[in-house]
Amino acid sequence: MSSSNKYITGIYPGSFDPVTKGHLHLIGRASHIVDKLIVAVAENVNKKPLFSLEERYEMLKCDIDHMIDKGCCEIEVTTFSTLLVHYAEEVKASYIIRGLRAVSDFEYEFQLTGMNAKLDPDIETLFLMASDKWQFVSSSFVKEISYLHGDVSAFVTPQVEEHLNKKFKN
Repeated sequence: MSSSNKYITGIYPGSFDPVTKGHLHLIGRASHIVDKLIVAVAENVNKKPLFSLEERYEMLKCDIDHMIDKGCCEIEVTTFSTLLVHYAEEVKASYIIRGLRAVSDFEYEFQLTGMNAKLDPDIETLFLMASDKWQFVSSSFVKEISYLHGDVSAFVTPQVEEHLNKKFKN
């Protein structure tokens, strides 16, 4: 949390299709860095998500409700469909928080950070490395495993697993 008088807001954006335990771990860690954390579900019309924006929002909200009022910062779950930098400006975020799992994430994130800095140099990007337990967990892998009727219980919460099972029951 902030030691100065400035109230610091961070935004942790993502598609969260679906939210994984790796995402939740990063949210927990990020909640100790800022005074308010906005976890923002991106609409991203270029991707073809398995879950609707509303479903992703609800699953994420349900999963982080247990984090609220547990000694961490204020956490808010929202959705957005604009440029991330524009949304960060709108909610007065000083930081964009991004997770890195592997070197393969770095190149994309490096380019994204450079573009965001050109669009608004006052918004900083903070990178949090995934813990070794979650480095290889991705929403894409979780969906594939679930689609092929594999066990994803180690990677997602029971309520997310239930949503995946409903999507892939046929």
